[in-house]
Amino acid sequence: MENATVPSISPVPGNTLPPLPNYTLSPLPPLVSPIPDAYLALALPIIAYWALSLFFHLIDLYDLFPAYRLHTPAEVLKRNHVSRWEVFRDVVLQQVIQTAVGLVLSWSDEDAVVGKEDYNIAVWAQRIRMAQSAIPPLLGMLGLDAQRLAKNMAGSAPTFAGALTGGQYPWLTQTFTQNGIEISAPAFAQWEILAAKGIYWVGIQAMQFVVAILIVDTWQYFWHRAMHMNKWLYTTFHSRHHRLYVPYAYGALYNHPFEGFLLDTLGAGLAYLATGMSIRQSMWFFTLSTIKTVDDHCGYALPFDPLQHLTSNNAGYHDVHHQSWGIKTNFSQPFFTFWDRALGTMWKGGDVSLRYERARNAAQKLVDQEHEKEGGKQSPVTHSQAGESKTADVRPYQDEVARNLSPQAHRRVKPSVPNGKAEKQALGSREQVLDDRQGGGVGVLIEEMQEEEREREAQGWLRRSPMKGTGSSRSRAGSGASSLTALRDRVNESLVGSCVTGQGKD
Repeated sequence: MENATVPSISPVPGNTLPPLPNYTLSPLPPLVSPIPDAYLALALPIIAYWALSLFFHLIDLYDLFPAYRLHTPAEVLKRNHVSRWEVFRDVVLQQVIQTAVGLVLSWSDEDAVVGKEDYNIAVWAQRIRMAQSAIPPLLGMLGLDAQRLAKNMAGSAPTFAGALTGGQYPWLTQTFTQNGIEISAPAFAQWEILAAKGIYWVGIQAMQFVVAILIVDTWQYFWHRAMHMNKWLYTTFHSRHHRLYVPYAYGALYNHPFEGFLLDTLGAGLAYLATGMSIRQSMWFFTLSTIKTVDDHCGYALPFDPLQHLTSNNAGYHDVHHQSWGIKTNFSQPFFTFWDRALGTMWKGGDVSLRYERARNAAQKLVDQEHEKEGGKQSPVTHSQAGESKTADVRPYQDEVARNLSPQAHRRVKPSVPNGKAEKQALGSREQVLDDRQGGGVGVLIEEMQEEEREREAQGWLRRSPMKGTGSSRSRAGSGASSLTALRDRVNESLVGSCVTGQGKD
């Protein structure tokens, strides 16, 4: 695009508004030469995705912050029904689709230009000047004489006096030449230019970001909820994502390709187009959205992670949604939880620490059993190979026996949830797990029921044991309670609106 100069509007005789300046449009130079900004906007979210995922993967690999893990390495290996290789493959596929759609949109976009900034700032300064005309009548409604106030302040604060009179600044003038004729015209006050710059550079862009976030949150909430409410949508598309019962960072975009396009690519694209963001703004927005999504699936409640504290929609909050008993709750993503609050889909089952502890114990027992079978050979617990995916249960999920597992598992789970909405949430979630036939939904509930039965038997033995009151057992109990309390605090602090130490009520 060649440079183009646009003349300003000539001052109208008797008009008290300062004229608008000329401006020259020229192509916007790339932020990182020689990469076009449109291509950089597509690359940055992918770079951010894998950079942050690598950070959390290294934390996993070297077990750097075990005190802040939501799940143990054994759970990552044994509870997930998909291998890390399959997750990596599908994420790359989604990012290829995302990039292809972005390229098509970039070819249809107009070239970004620069040079109109001062003109736009002057437009806002004119609007500020015109808005000042409302000050005298507003003061008059309060019984104040704007002219008298301005006269009293003219000597000490002439600019303020000018604003009181409705934006009259007769001493502010500018002289310029147009068509060989010298012309005098009104000029803007310095505060008007500063306010206009704040509106143009900060206010408008902040509003665009806020509206874009609201659009993405709304789009994803209702489509995400629909994926859970409609059995065909869930089993055909969304159940794939829920084979990660223990989320980890780079599994954030592990989806069916169609779901990834519909929820993530299309939702973010609509927010970008609807808010009229510039290409530079889209770099920030797309990258921030990606980072937030990865962080919500990272599996850690790190106290020094700012994204865990900016909103209540964080890793602990979203992790509940990935559990068999919470899969039909906490639909909001990726920024805020207002739709869950407004529509009553936030988890209402109260304290979840014992549920997490049971899952940890069950996964660790499976790892220990494999360790014994291999004759002491150490089993990896921080990664898996492509062939280690669990075999899908081929039994039809419509089978009446399988269907009855849901209420059975729900009735036997400890701690029990109160009657009402919380009970429906847990029961509905377990029923949906059964719908994922390829993901081994029946097997998930069978494993949970077996662990719950072992736990019930262990508790019964402790009640019968004469040694349960010894100092060593009390010490072990205290240690276990401390562990459960720490886990509860890390997870439940994310469940805004839920009870932390008691049971939620409908």
